[in-house]
Amino acid sequence: MLVDPRFVGLAEQFFHLFRESHDGGGALAVYLHGEPVIDVWAGWSTRNERWRDDTVALSFSTGKGVASTVLHRLAQRGLIDYDTPVAAYWPEFAAAGKADITVRELMSHRAGLHRVRGLVPGRLGLMEQDRMVAALAAAAPDRRRMTTPGYHAVTYGSLAAELATRASGTPFTDLVRTEIAEPLGIPEFWYQVPAEERHRIAKVFPRINPFGVPWVATSFVLSRLPKLRDIADAGMPEGFDQLVRNPAIHDCVMPGWNGVFSARALARMYGALANRGNLDGVQFLQEDTLEQLSEVQVHARDYVLGINMDWRLGYHAAMVASRSQHPHAFGHYGLGGSGAFADPETGLSLAFVTSRMGNAVTPFADLRLPRLGANAESIAQRL
Repeated sequence: MLVDPRFVGLAEQFFHLFRESHDGGGALAVYLHGEPVIDVWAGWSTRNERWRDDTVALSFSTGKGVASTVLHRLAQRGLIDYDTPVAAYWPEFAAAGKADITVRELMSHRAGLHRVRGLVPGRLGLMEQDRMVAALAAAAPDRRRMTTPGYHAVTYGSLAAELATRASGTPFTDLVRTEIAEPLGIPEFWYQVPAEERHRIAKVFPRINPFGVPWVATSFVLSRLPKLRDIADAGMPEGFDQLVRNPAIHDCVMPGWNGVFSARALARMYGALANRGNLDGVQFLQEDTLEQLSEVQVHARDYVLGINMDWRLGYHAAMVASRSQHPHAFGHYGLGGSGAFADPETGLSLAFVTSRMGNAVTPFADLRLPRLGANAESIAQRL
């Protein structure tokens, strides 16, 4: 473990989260100006096993930030241009009126392809990447995309992965390794988890069924309510509650939600983004790329989530539970509470992964990460 004396209070706050086995477990990692200052873990990775230094966790939408960083690495080398139509790299994408949708619009959730509910048939349809990609290429975009973003809760990962593969000619999992893991010197950036590493994955709990109501019933009811229909369409596909517990998801490439990471790996990646793209003397991203990826693309209310997310190119505003605003901080959080962010203004990055999804009220999210982020930001601002 690592605890910089200046961040002892943050470490104590983290340890208090995991006192009993029903709290589950987790890990917290923090970088400041490119140097690690916190690397701690606590609690339980399964009902009977303690969280260890090498435990990793299914982190849901947190993986969208990693997938987006792959695209930025490709853009830096000239393989992708943000203002070029996606169809220039992926010709089939032009179908159904999508010929002019740009990479920039796709990465800021303005492609109008939020719908995953019913996109591919069957409870295991999401695991068939080729079918997902073909269905997205053939789909007509939502007309609201012209004026407001709509969170692509599940589809974003498939879109980003296919775009990266088409533009580079390299399978997406290979790109994650060569563009992220190897330059950063840490392997735990996985969508397809190596068989020999799967014993390290924490078991997430409880079930994601909201308020104990069966998933199919909740999805159906929400899809009939005008103000909540888009949430069901974007994030509640058939059988998703069972799919997240299926070990076979670790055989698939579904970067919108099946990323498996360590907090250490995520904090290291965002640590580079918070430190002018530099880490350990290696320029991971150029400063002009950083300026583009962190710029807010749209301020309008997201029609799926119903709030303003200040979408950047693949990231959203960091959600920090403090009265003071952190307008330059960005990252991506995931279902259940995991997530990571970078703040170039303070030079801080923070990552939190956990096996305990949400709180006693809802498994979807809670305030653990926002509160940890607020404390970390407060310390960084005083230094």
